[in-house]
Amino acid sequence: MMPHSLKTLDLRRDPRFALQANPGAGQDMGGGDVRIAGRAVEVHDPQDRARYTHEVEPPDPDAFHLFRAELTEVVRTYIEDETYLAVQIWKPGEPLRTARRT
Repeated sequence: MMPHSLKTLDLRRDPRFALQANPGAGQDMGGGDVRIAGRAVEVHDPQDRARYTHEVEPPDPDAFHLFRAELTEVVRTYIEDETYLAVQIWKPGEPLRTARRT
């Protein structure tokens, strides 16, 4: 992230985040919607930052914030057999659960 961006300041204040995406083409619900949630932990370790800058090559290797995502939940919602709304839920250390609604 850019230095001192609002997103950086928000995550430093409260590291919780959620990201939702529809991996289908356009507005197609083919693959359903996916939401990941967790905590964004800022990375300060010089070796970890060096590995990142080696792979990504940011414009200014000394002026950026790096966060690691620690997932607490992944949820996929999709239509199954044109009959059910299916919701798959995964949490670390727990088996995948699926709930269906008509």
